[in-house]
Amino acid sequence: MIPPALALTDITKRFGALVALDRASLSANWGTVHALLGENGAGKTTLMRVAFGMIRPDTGTVTVAGIAQRFGSPTDAIRAGIGMVHQHFALVGAMTVAENVALGSRGLYDASAAAARVRRLSADTGLSLDPGARVDALSIEEQQRVEVMKALARDARILVLDEPTAVLSPPRASELLQWLRRFADGGRAVVLITHNLREALSVADDVTVLRHGRTVLEAAASTVDADRLAAAMIGELREGLPNPLTPSPEGEGGSPLLKLRLDDEGLRPSTPLGKGVRGRGAVIVADHISIADDRGVVRIRDASFAVRGGEIVGIAALEGAGQHELLRALAGRAQAVAGTLATPGHVGFIPEDRQRDALVLSFPLYENVALRGAGRRRGRVRWRLVRAHTASIVAAHDIRPGNIATPASALSGGNQQKLVLARELDDNPSAVVADNPTRGLDIQATAAVHTRLRTARDRGAAVVLYTSDIDEMLALADRVLVIARGQVRGVVHDRDAVGRAMLGAE
Repeated sequence: MIPPALALTDITKRFGALVALDRASLSANWGTVHALLGENGAGKTTLMRVAFGMIRPDTGTVTVAGIAQRFGSPTDAIRAGIGMVHQHFALVGAMTVAENVALGSRGLYDASAAAARVRRLSADTGLSLDPGARVDALSIEEQQRVEVMKALARDARILVLDEPTAVLSPPRASELLQWLRRFADGGRAVVLITHNLREALSVADDVTVLRHGRTVLEAAASTVDADRLAAAMIGELREGLPNPLTPSPEGEGGSPLLKLRLDDEGLRPSTPLGKGVRGRGAVIVADHISIADDRGVVRIRDASFAVRGGEIVGIAALEGAGQHELLRALAGRAQAVAGTLATPGHVGFIPEDRQRDALVLSFPLYENVALRGAGRRRGRVRWRLVRAHTASIVAAHDIRPGNIATPASALSGGNQQKLVLARELDDNPSAVVADNPTRGLDIQATAAVHTRLRTARDRGAAVVLYTSDIDEMLALADRVLVIARGQVRGVVHDRDAVGRAMLGAE
């Protein structure tokens, strides 16, 4: 009998009083894709960090191809043939693709050899990359390719990926899953951490589910369905928990205004916008705006649109189409290079990368809460009030662990996002800009985000939402704007019409 490619048995790991893993187990076979599922904080990433030598378990065993291992560092795991692609990339932005792929290798750096290796891997895998491109100039999708290539360059036979499709558009996610299937079919092994049940069932041979640090289900993918996996992940669904993909009811003032004119209701872009127009008029007005990226390349050209209070406007776009630049401008984090953009002074912003753009991971929770509006505020911080406010939102939104002095780095991704949402939305902003706010979240956390956005809409806020999941966007949006080839235009609320428009088809 052939031993499994990777087996973790009875793994226990404590961080102080917190039991992150409680005799958790997983066994992935050669030639298979193994899906590892569980809600945020279930221990999935911790278990795979044990497998990759980043965390030493308190008890339990790790075996690779039947041989027991005692990894002291990721270097030991790499030598054993394991590669890991993390949810939050570990890249050096100022370096080129070839330099990042070569990082950690032994000997002198040979630029031509490193570039040749990237080109060879690009040809072998179809993950096309320019060896000389700076990483900080790449899209999120391209940066993920660099991470995969780093693992392959070290001859990984077992590939662990943590929520790899969370940052990808649907076509790119499909391409990645197909490539993982081919990688496994070549006699190697893949462990795929994901919250997407349909994705897991579409590509995985086997599944393991963790809940509260324990393995609660191990099965062949062909023997389970989405309902059984969901029940294993979260146990009994809390009464009243909304379905994340339930279509959005029409909010107050949220009629489908596909032909809204800039002078509708006599409002001009120069008009001061604020609470007085919430729920009845335009809160965000863009008049022939153009927006450039960090390199000065214009991504949005001559766009005109408005967003009313009391509606969710969904942004649909393929990755790299300029949606992130547009959302940052709407949130006041970037300026248009042409035209006029009028927004209220109070905008709640949920960025795509919470760890890079929303939180300072080394800061405690209360200091992260104090960052709200830091660029506009003046005067001294009243820390006693900040701590009291943080304690109230931690309790109200069940942010775990509940100690406000805990550093943000100690929170799971779902709890980090809950903190960001509470900080940005609890004081009822006039507008909310959300960029992929459910990225990497489980079912319950996703439903909580949806509820918060709908509540903001129903209170009269103008909500602008981008998500790489078209179905999620359509379920939440009252109307849709599509970005394609630098243009922004309204599209009817229909999946096929939105898909065609995203591809630039009339």
